Amino acid sequence: MRKYVNEHLTRLEQKVLDDLETEHSTLKSQMDTILHDVEKRAKQIRRLQDDFLNMTKYATELQIYVGLREIEKITSQEGNYLENLMREGSFNENNLHVAFSPALESFLNDVKSLGEISIEIRPCNIKAEAGRKYQAQQVIPIQKIDNIKPSFLNTLKIPKGRKLRVVGCCILPDGNFILLDRESNCLVMFKNDGIFMKNVITFEDSVENMCFVKENIVAVILYKACQVTLVDINKSKVVRRIDVPKACYRVASDGHVLVVAMDTNEGVIVMTLHDESKQLLEGIYVHDISWSNSFIYGTKFMQNKVYCYNSSGTLLWTLTHEDISEPAGIALDKNGFIYVACRKSQKIVKVSPDGKSCKTILNHDNRIETPNAIAINKETGVMLISNGDKVTISVSIFKI
Repeated sequence: MRKYVNEHLTRLEQKVLDDLETEHSTLKSQMDTILHDVEKRAKQIRRLQDDFLNMTKYATELQIYVGLREIEKITSQEGNYLENLMREGSFNENNLHVAFSPALESFLNDVKSLGEISIEIRPCNIKAEAGRKYQAQQVIPIQKIDNIKPSFLNTLKIPKGRKLRVVGCCILPDGNFILLDRESNCLVMFKNDGIFMKNVITFEDSVENMCFVKENIVAVILYKACQVTLVDINKSKVVRRIDVPKACYRVASDGHVLVVAMDTNEGVIVMTLHDESKQLLEGIYVHDISWSNSFIYGTKFMQNKVYCYNSSGTLLWTLTHEDISEPAGIALDKNGFIYVACRKSQKIVKVSPDGKSCKTILNHDNRIETPNAIAINKETGVMLISNGDKVTISVSIFKI
């Protein structure tokens, strides 16, 4: 919370500085324009003075008379010009002032504490299974949908002045983060503390989606090229290209199998990585896709539904809920719970493995705003969420 307050104050301070710079630039531009015009007219007056001196030396009386009338006409115009500037207030003194918000003083006086500490007592959620009389008991935790409450960790520090449009993300085994930026068709790496590291690789073709495969390998979809590329993050280069029959839209992997969703109602391709043998599962069309334990999980954006299929393409269950509105990204944790990023309702909804129940675990109050891509490290429980559609507003890190 302290970090969030600091970041908020930094943004407010920067806005004041930007406004100050804008006003200063406007005033300076106005003054420069007037000075330039006045200097131009001053040069003309100096030329007239020189002309007058020359007339008194060499001109006839008639020539002097005609010349003085012309000089008088020009000096009269310049005098009117100066009077107009004075009437318009161009010579008025301009002072820049900053009036600080009284809410800042109120904050210093009224906020006496950052929070209160309390203890919440909840019923025990473990089950003890006893064997024979002299056999030791084994305590087995029971995962329930209400047990998971994500805690906010950090946000990625997007470099100032850079616009991202995140269409995919993943978390590497070392805890670093990889984003796929459609704005620059580039893979971008951030450290596990949220600090920008580098651009990993830039593609010539338009990118569509990505997923983690294994170790230091990620898969990236090149939409127009009808290709899935495997990229070595450490070497910053493509190590393998896999052609697909038509334009593909989404990709998922468990390190052994690559699952590719086609852009139209062409179905899903399930491919083994060691020999690239392919199986087409017709009748499956999803907005985003995830693959775990030989099950396919997907979202349908326009229908506000979450689906689960087996490895043969048979539909096992469908879930609809009022909180699931425009579901986009989808990811799973180590216990098989499904996490859905819902753009319109601005929520992260957790779904039970059987698809019979769901619960909103994050919403707008938790910095969730038009969530798009989502990724989970099953080992550490770290969850990455990108906020924003056409332009990424922020990328948040949570612990589940």
